[in-house]
Amino acid sequence: MRPPYAISSEILKLTSSVSEKIGEINAQHLSRPATELRKKNRIKTIQSSLEIEGNSLTEEQITAILENKRVLAPKKDILEVQNAIKVYDSLKTFNPFSLKDLEKAHGILMSGLVENPGKLRTGNVGIIKGSKIEHLPPNGSMVHGLMKNLFAYLKSDDEILLIKSCVFHYEFEFIHPFMDGNGRMGRLWQTLILMKKYPMFEFLPIESLIKIKQQEYYKKLSESDKSGNSTPFIEFMLSIILESLEKVLWTQNQTINSEDRIELFREKMGNHIFGRKDFMMNFKNISSATASRDLKKAVDAGILDKTGDGNLTRYRFLMMNG
Repeated sequence: MRPPYAISSEILKLTSSVSEKIGEINAQHLSRPATELRKKNRIKTIQSSLEIEGNSLTEEQITAILENKRVLAPKKDILEVQNAIKVYDSLKTFNPFSLKDLEKAHGILMSGLVENPGKLRTGNVGIIKGSKIEHLPPNGSMVHGLMKNLFAYLKSDDEILLIKSCVFHYEFEFIHPFMDGNGRMGRLWQTLILMKKYPMFEFLPIESLIKIKQQEYYKKLSESDKSGNSTPFIEFMLSIILESLEKVLWTQNQTINSEDRIELFREKMGNHIFGRKDFMMNFKNISSATASRDLKKAVDAGILDKTGDGNLTRYRFLMMNG
């Protein structure tokens, strides 16, 4: 059964804008950022998602953990980060349409932090903010059935994936299927659903924007609870996705340098022979002089092999050591 929501004019407008931005990112070959940028975005994502849940570690400390350096911080906070690193590193191995995989991911994310990581709750819980009950999730005995229905909607409904990912995120938080870790799991799983169709979402800074708009995030969850449908939350999440895509277009066009361009092009070309024109077709916003400079630099650094002269100059990437 389809969860309750309505397609508002705002949802239609945002969906169309998001699709346009995805097209722009693909056209400009920015869908897979350079390695350094991917690493920074991953760290930002982990830090933001965990900070929303009260973790105290900074991006610098998370970087240190990634580099196996010693970090002075509460044990629980360090474990949360180590678990999040593991789960994000395994992201591509999970099937977003599988309840078993969701349980497996929760098992990694919450290992050593809760009593039964990876197990759906069977008991009853209440979400308390201050002195009042903010949200009363469904009875524990209903959780398994509700999650099966939610995955059936995700797998089989003909709604567009962008909207389904937002509906899933809201319904997941509403059901609250685990005793703990539901917030970070809901955000992680929406990313995974979107990645299935648009790989660029693996490194999009969605979490950091949610962190900035944390109050609104909870307000929209609450609004959807009160209205009995996820429409307000879908609108909010689509606006966050749109902002993330705009940020990618802006920052990557601003910060991409010669080394980034060469590395991105290596990932695209592999072992194929190419000319300067091919390189410029890939990076439409650079001049021919910049393209020549990039390629010469890569030849001098031993990254590219060059043959021929003038218009007949051809390049091929040399194999990397190790």
